[in-house]
Amino acid sequence: MLIKLQILVALLFFSLTANAQRAMTVAELVTFVKSQITLKGDDRTTADFIAHKIKLTEKLEDRAIEELQGQGAGPKTVQALRKLSAESAGLRTAPPPEAPPAPPPPLPPPDSIERAEAMAGMKDYALNYTKNLPNYICVQTTRRKIDPTLRGYAPYGDVIQEQLSFNDQKETYKVQMINHQSVANVEHNQLGGAVSSGEFGTMLHHIFDPDTGAEFDWDHWATLRGGRMYVFSFRVPKSAGYTMYDGETKREYTSAYKGLVYADRQSKVVMRIKMECVDIPSDYPIHEVGITLDYAPTKIGEQEYVLPFHFALHSRAAKAIANNDADYKLYRKFGAEATITFGDVEEIPEDQLKEQPATPDSKDKPPVKKQNQ
Repeated sequence: MLIKLQILVALLFFSLTANAQRAMTVAELVTFVKSQITLKGDDRTTADFIAHKIKLTEKLEDRAIEELQGQGAGPKTVQALRKLSAESAGLRTAPPPEAPPAPPPPLPPPDSIERAEAMAGMKDYALNYTKNLPNYICVQTTRRKIDPTLRGYAPYGDVIQEQLSFNDQKETYKVQMINHQSVANVEHNQLGGAVSSGEFGTMLHHIFDPDTGAEFDWDHWATLRGGRMYVFSFRVPKSAGYTMYDGETKREYTSAYKGLVYADRQSKVVMRIKMECVDIPSDYPIHEVGITLDYAPTKIGEQEYVLPFHFALHSRAAKAIANNDADYKLYRKFGAEATITFGDVEEIPEDQLKEQPATPDSKDKPPVKKQNQ
């Protein structure tokens, strides 16, 4: 809805000024071009508007044009801006842009006692997480995009809907729809492209398992979905690392990985895990792997549990870059009577996934309840 509103505003702006030149300051021109970049406006249309409908009241300097070009202004837009620059050379110099407000002071880190208590609570929660979950099913909707890095290959994308079952602390997948068409007898590992599994508890347990040998350290405070979070960094050695498999060369490699774990300040419930593989050999076909897994309070029946609700996977290989975004919705108790109707599932709003800074003025939300509370 926001994108449509922004486009409507841009179109309205064009229509109101279609029959007359509009006097603009350099700051207003820069704001307009940035909005067209953000909205991915047509380069030719933007350039024509700048060339025929804008009259500057201030001198446009080359530095401002170069900054807009660096932010994504198209070649025709840049050409029109240079024409405006020449036409405005005799005008007064534009005042410098206002400095952005100073960021609020960061929260001081917790003392050693609080950090130890936080880590102990997070570890206890992680190691018992799947034990306290019920058996359930849900819909996993994965939006996949593959961008080839070699010439001659077109980008590719698809939408996969699967029934994900969690039963006896194990997860299984059943592919139901591909690109909104029902399918049968397609296994999760036969989908091709980038696929993953183990998000519901394996990763969380593995990071905090003492046998893994992960090293933790304080990183920063954060606000996530309105709640204040502890954020600790971690690093997992190669001996207990993340295993990846390249289907083309049939090669497998286990990589060390590092990342961040976010936990609710009051309850120590883990709400986000971010990880990336490190020290991958240069001759291995997969060069980068990064994962972000978000949890949120979710009701199954009348009981609330903290369950995955978004998963993002980024990988870069020798021939392509792959990005998967998966949403988890329509949770139901596992059983013979449990049914799910598959169809369009709205994407999770971006503001639900965006980390915000934590400041001395920010307040804690009510604590997220643990599964066994």
